[in-house]
Amino acid sequence: MLIIVVIALLMAMALALLRAIRGPTVYDRILAANVFSTKTILMITTFGFFVGRPELYIDIAIMYGLIGFIGTVAVLKVSEFGNLGQSGPQSGGQ
Repeated sequence: MLIIVVIALLMAMALALLRAIRGPTVYDRILAANVFSTKTILMITTFGFFVGRPELYIDIAIMYGLIGFIGTVAVLKVSEFGNLGQSGPQSGGQ
C-alpha cells in the first residue's frame, strides 16, 4: 500500500514541478512550488512509516513545513513589493 502512495506522490510532484517550470505567471509558479513542498512533506512522512520510525520523520516534516511556509511568504512579499518590506533611509528629522 505504501508503494502505491509513493508512486502517486511522485506523479503529483512531477506535475507540480512541470507547472512550476511552465507556469504562465509568477503566482502560478509560486503556487506550484508550494504544492511541491507540501508533497515533499507527505513523502517524508510516508518514508517514516515505511522505515518504521514515523515519530522521527514527522518532526522533520513539520520543520520542513515551517521553513517552506516562511519561504513562500518571503517570495510572495518580494514579488509583490520588490523587497522584504525594509524601509529605506529616513529623509527627515535632522
